[in-house]
Amino acid sequence: MNQSKNDMKKLAICFSKSGANIIEKINRACADKDITPLTPYAITSSEEVPEGFIHAESDIYKWTSDNFTEGNALIYVGAAGIAIRALSGLPKDKLSDCPVVVIDDAGRFVIPILSGHAGSANKLAEILASLLDAIPVITTSSDVNDTFSVDTFAVENRLTIMEKKGIKKVSSRALENKKVTLSIKDYPPKTPVDVIVSDDTDAEHLILLKPKMYTVGLGMKKDKDPEEVEEFFLDTLRQNNLDVSEIYALCTIDIKEDEKAIINLRDKYRIPVLSFDAELLNKAPGEYSSSDFVQKTTGVDNVCERSAVLGSGCGELILRKTAKNGMTIAIAKRCGFKCI
Repeated sequence: MNQSKNDMKKLAICFSKSGANIIEKINRACADKDITPLTPYAITSSEEVPEGFIHAESDIYKWTSDNFTEGNALIYVGAAGIAIRALSGLPKDKLSDCPVVVIDDAGRFVIPILSGHAGSANKLAEILASLLDAIPVITTSSDVNDTFSVDTFAVENRLTIMEKKGIKKVSSRALENKKVTLSIKDYPPKTPVDVIVSDDTDAEHLILLKPKMYTVGLGMKKDKDPEEVEEFFLDTLRQNNLDVSEIYALCTIDIKEDEKAIINLRDKYRIPVLSFDAELLNKAPGEYSSSDFVQKTTGVDNVCERSAVLGSGCGELILRKTAKNGMTIAIAKRCGFKCI
């Protein structure tokens, strides 16, 4: 099994030669450390676009708008005010906004300004700062005070935050140096707790963190349109009364993990991709629908059902193979243990 690099696309925009130098320095350091490089853009006259950079023909407002909703990490090399004005009206929700980082033109400071925890902008800023030998300027209270962050805990443990208002309440307790208590489903608390991890609970708490219980298996013909696959994915979830926030992983065969349609879902909805080679998929226990065409092209008779089951820890298929226009999908409910 492979877990694909869950790095969302990191798009960097600059407005000057010095800004371009900063991006080039980062990408040289990325190459040395086998880190996915930034995708470099420049807003300047087409004649002055540095080699290897994409000329952003639109203005910074349209560039930001076009890329913000796609789940990309946006990195502005220049004045923070440029980024703030360009972002005006776009941020909606701290749990779903894309991460935004600003780097000054001299490469001295790296500042996360949006989605520090849920979008991991703080972590990205620290990585970029280390590559530049710069100073990461982290301003989130839990980080500067070195206290517990419930939203970071949720992201790192693939849990869905069910009550956003609870984030502030739990963070306030931590910042006041009060004990933050946590319980999980199998050990119900006898007294009220601050954080509880469970599918549901009657126990008194400040915030409920819900495990992501479903895996989605995907198969598709080569180079399927990302928007078509996204619509198919979302429609299937709606028809099965599921929300994107409940999906633990996208699952597929290893030769499909780099399909643009799968990468789009991974980045836009922050869902990891689990991929399996044909040999492992063929060992998935259970009975599955079979396709001679898929067998000939991939080496396994069914991709979506088998990958969903393996990704779920050999859980139960709640949606068997559904096909449409060269796309297949299946959904399994996680059981939490490895089966092969």
